[in-house]
Amino acid sequence: MTDSANFTFSDTLAGYVEHFDSDARILRVRTADDRRFTVSLAGDPSAELLRNLDEPYTDASAHIDEMLSPGRFLFVGGVFYPKGDQVHCEAKRLVFTGRQAEDYRFEEGGWWVNQIESLADFYRRAQFPEGVVDFDEYRTEIRLGGEKTDSHVQETDTISRLVYGMASAYLLTGKDEYLEVAERGTEYLRKHMRVVDNEDDVVYWYHGIKIDGDSERKLFTSEFSDDYDAIPMYEQIYALAGPIQTYRITGDPAIKGDADATIRLFEKFFHDAEQGGYYSHVDPILFRADHDTLGENRERKNWNSVGDHAPAYLVNLYLATGDEKYADFLETTFDTIVERFPDYKTSPFVQERFHRDWSHDTTHGWQQNRAVVGHNLKIAWNLMRMNSLRPKAEYQELATKIAALMPAAGSDRQRGGWYDVVERIKRDGEDYHRFAWHDRKAWWQQEQAILAYLILGGVVGGTEYQREARQAESFYNTFFLDHDEGAVYFNVLADGMPYLLGTERLKGSHSMSMYHSAELCYLAAVYNNLLLNGREMDFYFKPTPNALPERTLRVSPDLLPAGAVELASVEIDGKDHTDFDATALTVRLPEGDERVSVKVRLRPVPKAGAER
Repeated sequence: MTDSANFTFSDTLAGYVEHFDSDARILRVRTADDRRFTVSLAGDPSAELLRNLDEPYTDASAHIDEMLSPGRFLFVGGVFYPKGDQVHCEAKRLVFTGRQAEDYRFEEGGWWVNQIESLADFYRRAQFPEGVVDFDEYRTEIRLGGEKTDSHVQETDTISRLVYGMASAYLLTGKDEYLEVAERGTEYLRKHMRVVDNEDDVVYWYHGIKIDGDSERKLFTSEFSDDYDAIPMYEQIYALAGPIQTYRITGDPAIKGDADATIRLFEKFFHDAEQGGYYSHVDPILFRADHDTLGENRERKNWNSVGDHAPAYLVNLYLATGDEKYADFLETTFDTIVERFPDYKTSPFVQERFHRDWSHDTTHGWQQNRAVVGHNLKIAWNLMRMNSLRPKAEYQELATKIAALMPAAGSDRQRGGWYDVVERIKRDGEDYHRFAWHDRKAWWQQEQAILAYLILGGVVGGTEYQREARQAESFYNTFFLDHDEGAVYFNVLADGMPYLLGTERLKGSHSMSMYHSAELCYLAAVYNNLLLNGREMDFYFKPTPNALPERTLRVSPDLLPAGAVELASVEIDGKDHTDFDATALTVRLPEGDERVSVKVRLRPVPKAGAER
């Protein structure tokens, strides 16, 4: 064992320019945790501007000297050489987030809208290469470039996640080709994956189907290793994600009927009426959470079963209906999280797994006593959404506590980005939380960080939240966008290089199918434009007027603070429409049994004392 790094290695620095000596070709960079690095530019590194999907490479190598102004955030890729008891860094690649020092290109009004279009085009082309939207041809597994694998399993949740992404793309663009995929995918789910249990008055969803020629075999229980031969609640939850996002656009009452029947399933078979919360699994025969066949999943509760209702479907179901029973469900969910999940006497991370009596389950499967960094951030983000609907001091207090703790505990302060799974507790003598398996960074955990700090910055205010959001957005947009094949990478190494082995090489899998990347685009656009940068936004809907209660279309893009946004204008089938409530964000549609195309423009309302 040696006390010095007596070897060369490549690595990445993310930080702010403190000083640049043009003559000596020496750059001083300050990282997010205020460490200083001296970097040599004597080797003539390349330089480029941050670019979105479908944008060409923009070389900035000839402008390095004039762009290295103090305060600018950038990425430095370089080679580190040992030099005595120190390490010398020689830059090989620079990435600038914008042309000017204060520019972050992802804050441009159309950045995230353009990105979701590119994502939607990639997945539409990958799943339906002939251009015909036929979900018989849908496959769960999609290779790096969009080609299908030989696997012929269609998982319910991955179809639902694709539907969510396409519906979100339509909401931001109004392009019918995306809505076509969303609606046909929803119809396919209802026809092939849905089970209507008239005796218990519930709906539940198959894990998926296996296609063999013209025949299909239903897969009732999960085939995923963590949940094998059981019915996991998160699969039932995510079966609703795509259809409910589509319901926001169309108002199809059949979708709402399925959602209500699935919620009845949750209440009847997964809900713990005595101790509160929801069980993570039930057995497939008796639908009992206490059956011995469930093994280590017997009478267990976790983040997915308790908290994932909100982001997956429940927030969107409330936005579409305004029904207070969904708000009540949300409130119960977040009250439970606030009461049960914090464990700050022992760890900066929340507790995620529980026994029936809410005692901590620290020996379960792969998780043991480990933290999923993104789940902590997801809680903070969704607490702030809920706080806009039914404000409570404890919601914001927990969200801001998580936001304060997570950068040091779960992010990479040298390279940028957010880690995956770490040990919740440091052993004696350890300065860092140990990684469970690796120090890679997953695309969906970057999403949670970005949305958490964006909404905190937009609602609470303060430069620190915006700084964290910008750093996370910079890392994601620099390293996760696949400019060669399209869409985004599943995982990158700590330094940002794509990790392309095993299932993490795929663009479609049990874990990935446009959901998180599209959710990020949709809500990053909302928060950046409407909450932070004072820009108007357009949204698109296509309902049947007479199918909506009182012909009222609700167009709020998310749970935002009361009075933060107003409805500026409405068009129906290309014509101005004036029957709307600007404050309530609702549109009264004209009578009709034919679908209409609705375009709404929302604008931020300046806070008191601000210039308009």
